[in-house]
Amino acid sequence: MAVVDPEMEFSKGMEALNSGDSLAALVHFGKAVQAGEDPLAKSYYAYCIARERGQVQKGIALCHEAMAQEPDNPKHYLNLGRIYLTARNKAEALRVWREGIGMEHDAEIAALLEEIGTRKPPVISSLHRDHLINKYLGILLSKLGLR
Repeated sequence: MAVVDPEMEFSKGMEALNSGDSLAALVHFGKAVQAGEDPLAKSYYAYCIARERGQVQKGIALCHEAMAQEPDNPKHYLNLGRIYLTARNKAEALRVWREGIGMEHDAEIAALLEEIGTRKPPVISSLHRDHLINKYLGILLSKLGLR
């Protein structure tokens, strides 16, 4: 049986993930995790199993393990946020990404936050954001270019 080089498998996994092939990345990250205890490989593996296999809870648990090993690495926050977004939990994904970018600037997290965007404050702050007046006044002002 051949000896697996975890660094090489991680590199191949990153290549596959960057080219959009998360299934191949899952295989490579899985080999890297089995061969060594690299928290970054575990974090990317967690994202891939959540995305490809739908194992969101397992992915979240693995990401938290990686974060416990390397709490200052923003890539763990990037992957955890991606897992939450895969699970359609946008609010939690945004919270995690903001926490991660607060630790250290990461271009990928910044791009995702920019892509998703932030909501503007309600037009009438004394009313709830979902109030009909706020909703339609916000739409009207946006169309007029005043907001």
